[in-house]
Amino acid sequence: MNEDLILASASPTRARLLAAAGLEFRVEPAAIDEEAVKDTFRVEHRSAIDCAVALAELKARRMAERHYRALVIGADQILVCGGMWFDKPTELGDARAQLQALRGHTHELATAACVVQTGMRLWHTVSQPKLTMRRFSDGFLDAYLGEEGAAVLDSVGAYRLEGRGVQLFERMEGDYFTILGFRSLSCSVSCAAVAKSHRNQRRLP
Repeated sequence: MNEDLILASASPTRARLLAAAGLEFRVEPAAIDEEAVKDTFRVEHRSAIDCAVALAELKARRMAERHYRALVIGADQILVCGGMWFDKPTELGDARAQLQALRGHTHELATAACVVQTGMRLWHTVSQPKLTMRRFSDGFLDAYLGEEGAAVLDSVGAYRLEGRGVQLFERMEGDYFTILGFRSLSCSVSCAAVAKSHRNQRRLP
């Protein structure tokens, strides 16, 4: 286990993407009141992408305070459709309602990630892929939820593109890994470069 790299997120998808990229890290989710932050941004009429950036950095900074020399990755994603912000569904009835609201429409995924170390933001990225759901029937929706089950509760929008969720869409615009919740390639390259520099500095006499 690498003590220098921490993923401050509870998302199993982000953890899988980082692991697949070959990075050694540990998962230590940051405990923050995300709903309070989102409510503030809505009241102030600020954008979802600004909120995602703020949440990603807040998560990373919260863990960086506890692990001063570690590289801490924070990430967040907010689904926006018709001016409404969607959170992860809490149960299958909520997932069904979300998918009914999204079908036949195009939505955006306001996605942000950053790396913080010693109180400084070293790297960040933002992206807003667009996805259009097809007009599937209620019968198809019920069959989909029956097959996917509680797994859809881990994803905003109640779909997993790495699973049957791909059948819900007619068009996708943007980086595939960003849609999953994390621009893993650019983050992996950045973390590897910073970690290498950090190790070299520690070797200096």
